[in-house]
Amino acid sequence: GMAGGARSLLRRILRLHRALPPALRALGDRYVKEEFGKHKAVGPAEAQRFLREWEATLIQQQINEGKENLRKNTVYGIRLTEEKLNDFRDEQIGQLKELMDETTKPNKKITISKDSKYKT
Repeated sequence: GMAGGARSLLRRILRLHRALPPALRALGDRYVKEEFGKHKAVGPAEAQRFLREWEATLIQQQINEGKENLRKNTVYGIRLTEEKLNDFRDEQIGQLKELMDETTKPNKKITISKDSKYKT
């Protein structure tokens, strides 16, 4: 499973989320915590891959944040290659689609409820 390195990585990701607008921060924090929770009891190989992918995502977010500070044109997220998408389980693809649908609705305010469902 995952140990102290996972907690450290999770804290770094959540710290980076502080720069996001409040609705995106809440959505991102909840998603990351759920994903880390789901992977607590996985085998060593899957845990290593999971952490490696999140580490790469964190590095990319930090690079994007640095670029944003230079140009002040905010872009959130990273582009996923077809190869990376093929690594996702069906459940994860569904979550990404749900996330995309929620965040691209025109003029909708995103709120997070305690029952872990999206509400608009």
